Amino acid sequence: MKKLKDYLIFPLDVPSEKEARRYIEVLSDHVGIFKVGLELFIKAGPEIVKYITEAKGSKVFLDLKLHDIPETVFRSMKIISDLNVTYATVHCGESADMLQAAVEGSNGKVGVLGVTILTSVTADDLTSSGFKEEFTADMTELVLKRAAIAKKSGCTGIVCSGLEVKNIKESLGRDFITITPGIRPEWEIAVKDDQKRVATPASAIKDGSDHLVIGRPIRDAKDPKEAACKIIEEISKAL
Repeated sequence: MKKLKDYLIFPLDVPSEKEARRYIEVLSDHVGIFKVGLELFIKAGPEIVKYITEAKGSKVFLDLKLHDIPETVFRSMKIISDLNVTYATVHCGESADMLQAAVEGSNGKVGVLGVTILTSVTADDLTSSGFKEEFTADMTELVLKRAAIAKKSGCTGIVCSGLEVKNIKESLGRDFITITPGIRPEWEIAVKDDQKRVATPASAIKDGSDHLVIGRPIRDAKDPKEAACKIIEEISKAL
């Protein structure tokens, strides 16, 4: 049975392995999955993944957002599949072949997640990049299109904002995993930062999100453990 803490992913977006280990020690009883991104992985490498999974017994979401030619993505995901991580990301990008290569390289040992549109991206950004008006007028259409390609390619799920979760679940089914960054708890929803498409834990969970990526509200709190507990309470009420 899924535990409450399994809904919560904490991103270890810190510059040192020492700092990452400190947060792991503090939060491992309250966070189901730790996200290891580019910054920490470049600094600490596979050893930090091993520490989380073996020393602390927690799950890892390896968020490297692979984006390259299919053969390179295949080979990279094949290496990732031996790291005992739960999820790993690949950009939906331009090619279904790249997504299929990631799935093939995973050997069924890691859930491959397609990154649809980063939550920092706005409609204006897409317009500037040359996207058609049908996708900039309603970004949900582009997310749905990319999500459908990801599912057809064999991906376990996608990464999307809380604003698109409901449509994804209705279109692609409840079993297609959605991981949602850009989550702000009720007490911080008005805070402005580089995340543009945000949602509260309660709204994302009610719409069907499987996991919530919540960093700054926990990391920047005076008591990170207390902040995580408050978020778990919000999730519990929504469920």
